[in-house]
Amino acid sequence: MGWSTEQAEAGTQSGQGGSGMETAGAETRGGEAARAPVALSPSRAGDFMQCPLLYRFRVIDRLPEKPSAAATRGTVVHAVLERLFDAPAAERTAVGARAMVPDEWAKLLAKRPELAELFAEDAEGERLAQWLAEAEALVERWFSLEDPTRLEPADRELYVETVLDSGLQLRGFIDRVDVAPTGEVRIVDYKTGKAPRPQFAEGALFQMKFYALVMWRLRGVVPRRLQLVYLGSGDVVTYDPGEADLRGVERKLLALWEAIQLATATGDWRPRPTKLCGWCDHQAHCPEFGGTPPVYPLQVRPADGGVVPQGRMGEI
Repeated sequence: MGWSTEQAEAGTQSGQGGSGMETAGAETRGGEAARAPVALSPSRAGDFMQCPLLYRFRVIDRLPEKPSAAATRGTVVHAVLERLFDAPAAERTAVGARAMVPDEWAKLLAKRPELAELFAEDAEGERLAQWLAEAEALVERWFSLEDPTRLEPADRELYVETVLDSGLQLRGFIDRVDVAPTGEVRIVDYKTGKAPRPQFAEGALFQMKFYALVMWRLRGVVPRRLQLVYLGSGDVVTYDPGEADLRGVERKLLALWEAIQLATATGDWRPRPTKLCGWCDHQAHCPEFGGTPPVYPLQVRPADGGVVPQGRMGEI
């Protein structure tokens, strides 16, 4: 997922006036409009597959989440790798890219002052300096994986949106799109973490196939290659999709969307406990940790088409 996707959805997750890119207005609760989902992105598709209740907390309830140092570092690194291509090819150097990191951090902090809390207890600036050095190292590693002097991306941080024949709206941001002189398309995504083990790689590939499906529907051409660049480990993972692959992804997304619509209508968002629960910001609201979800802010429609009173998940 590109850094712009994270930013666009961060407002929705934090309840601080986000873009609402995946929701439509409904009732108002506590000054915030509750919204039913209207579109799907790779990130939110991943949320629902990981845990339907997490999806609800982020998309419908828009519960706040604490800033993450790792995610914020990824945002800065993505910004550098996007803007590096503003310079002429000969000036795209590792030294110059490293020098961009502090400036991109300053720009991000100006837009999102709440990120200052990441280093609130760092009076000497040592943690911030280490954090910036780690970001610089990730940027520099990229130069060992790709040569920017030989690349002229057709698009960077490309917002894509399409509506499938079924009516499902798909949206997202692609880090980079390369187009060969022969017309072949390559979709590139930067990851600031390490490459997953093979048995866990399908999640990242699903995201890339999502983008490939959208590009196919928009431009009528199946991307020739999908490329994941893992800066944390220095790995490059590629996959060459076919039409059959993308039709399978479309079927999976339609089934996923049907499940999301059913949960939205019934208010039945069930938690799915995994090892990832330990990193979740919403344990206080999760039944798996003894918590209670907020009152469901949307109308609940039973099978007979009527409307039942809104309530907590356990009361529905």
